[in-house]
Amino acid sequence: MSSTYGRLHEDTALVVALCETLVPSMNGTSMRRLQFLLDELATDPNGDNLYDNDRAWLTCGLSKAIQRRAWWANELGRLADTGVTTVTSSNREYPINLSLVHDGPPILFVNGELHEQDRRAVAVVGIRNATPTGIKLAQEISSVLAAENCTDVSGLAKGIDTAAHAATLDAGGRTIAVFGTPIDKVYPTNNQALAQRISRNGACVSQFLPHIPTGPWAFPARNITTSALSLATVVVEANATSGARLQAEAALRHGKRVFLVDSLVTSERWAQEMASNYLSVSVATNAELIVKELNEELAVEHTAVFA
Repeated sequence: MSSTYGRLHEDTALVVALCETLVPSMNGTSMRRLQFLLDELATDPNGDNLYDNDRAWLTCGLSKAIQRRAWWANELGRLADTGVTTVTSSNREYPINLSLVHDGPPILFVNGELHEQDRRAVAVVGIRNATPTGIKLAQEISSVLAAENCTDVSGLAKGIDTAAHAATLDAGGRTIAVFGTPIDKVYPTNNQALAQRISRNGACVSQFLPHIPTGPWAFPARNITTSALSLATVVVEANATSGARLQAEAALRHGKRVFLVDSLVTSERWAQEMASNYLSVSVATNAELIVKELNEELAVEHTAVFA
């Protein structure tokens, strides 16, 4: 089976089949475990240094995945015919921001194109039932970030996410929509046209396997990936139980910057506590402040990200 381990870094269909076998939900501790082991196999292709229980887990999964590989090869070909590519964590196209966190997904289904510019990404997120003021703020923030050649990352949900995506496109910028559903199922359905527009001027991405149903649990997983794709998360409006709050918490675990709009901090206790307790959290009064702070504090290879 050690020779099969080596194939995992060159055989996308086999990786997808392995995910289906071991982590069909593409979520949680099993996904993180698989991603860790795939990283280990990058430098130890024979699996000589794997712990016995990890080797047994992988070997069992691979024995089943090999039987499913041909089916997935056909399915990935069908998706490719519709414009969807499949990127594994060993591909050069895999986003660098995802590779720097511990809980990035092993695979991404991508409708559109991922660019080098996307390392300069900022997530703008918030609740679905947004206020008109929140919508306007999301639009203003996204437009300014687009003017700074930042890629907007959001979740395609109605409300703040939709406003952020649309404003970025209107400003001539790039945006990435992170699905909480498989890539061939746009949710909400009335964002079909927006998703098509995003795929032409950025990318729609999903970690979830086609043909495997998802549920409400998939959206928190989507929030984690949205944070991981970004250098920072900007929360415009969010209540205590919202996915946007969960994403802010994920961003803190990822070691990313979090910006909370000042009106959010005024109105929500959780935001007040987060702003008070973490040095990496800033209260944002305008988009220019966000860009200024990122330019001052974030660097890639000792070069200012927003130079």
